[in-house]
Amino acid sequence: MRLHPTETTAVVVDVQERLFPHIEGHETLANRLEVLIRGLRVLEVPITVTEQYRKGLGPTVEVVERALSDGGAEASALEKMSFSCCDDETIAERIGTANPRTVILAGIETHICLLQTSMDLLDRGTIPVIPADATGSRRAVEREIALKRIRQFGGVITTVESLLFELCRYAGTERFRAVSALVK
Repeated sequence: MRLHPTETTAVVVDVQERLFPHIEGHETLANRLEVLIRGLRVLEVPITVTEQYRKGLGPTVEVVERALSDGGAEASALEKMSFSCCDDETIAERIGTANPRTVILAGIETHICLLQTSMDLLDRGTIPVIPADATGSRRAVEREIALKRIRQFGGVITTVESLLFELCRYAGTERFRAVSALVK
């Protein structure tokens, strides 16, 4: 099963100001999220951004907002109170509108929101694709166990660079050159 941009949507989950500094490796994570988002925009993959209880955890971090809004794209996040994005009617509808075969999930926290969303997507017949280097948890062990569980249930674990080139499909195109510039 290869990823195809017209059959894929992406969700950037809960990368918020008050929690993000507590995520292990958050500086590296910020870079990988920026590359992922910019690459997905080049490849025209729809992106939904969520925020968990904005009043308590604050808005989406600036690096994600900037990657989304450069070039004039709308960057407003959908607020949720559920851990799984699929338990929020508005977010589930947004994901479903694209009628995706695969959903790329990135963000935090891997062992809570990404894990539960992955399980719900699989229950609905949609394959979650997790670029591991664009996910995080406060503790590495939580993230690692969650990624193993997602894979065990049928989710796909990959990396940002691998995912972007898989979606790109061909070398020598403008999209390829743009993606190549991002990952270098």
